Amino acid sequence: MILPAKNFNEQEFLSVKSIIESSGIKLFIASDANGLCVGENGLKVKADIQLYNVHESNFRGIVFIGGKGVVDFWENTLLHKIIHKFYESLKPVAAICGAPVILAKSGILNNIDATCYPDAKKDFEKYGVNFIDQDVVIGKQIITAKGPVNAIDFARAFAQKIN
Repeated sequence: MILPAKNFNEQEFLSVKSIIESSGIKLFIASDANGLCVGENGLKVKADIQLYNVHESNFRGIVFIGGKGVVDFWENTLLHKIIHKFYESLKPVAAICGAPVILAKSGILNNIDATCYPDAKKDFEKYGVNFIDQDVVIGKQIITAKGPVNAIDFARAFAQKIN
């Protein structure tokens, strides 16, 4: 799970974490934070690993949590490379809220049906994504969702792809 160092969406994080772990999947949190990741309402989460240590060969899939802080990841070329490695290895790649824009900017959503938080739609569509106005959009290996209210269905879809 990829978390921004600050201003991640706590509801998305807690819902997705709970569903994934209850599905028997070991979850690791990666971030650009040097210490603790801090959510939009002050929740503090310790990352297990730094972003540069995320290698697709060590994980079964990757999931991005949204929130205001995810905008800092949109242009992150390291993340774009990581996304491509998971995608090319045919592993599930999932993003919720504003995080699907990272996938779009990486290029993996070109001419693909996907969704994101409505406020990010303009940024999303600039990169050739077919925006679908649905809560959760599930493709062959890519899962996207609009926002916090969709986090449980999003997490279940991801866990299903992993298992």
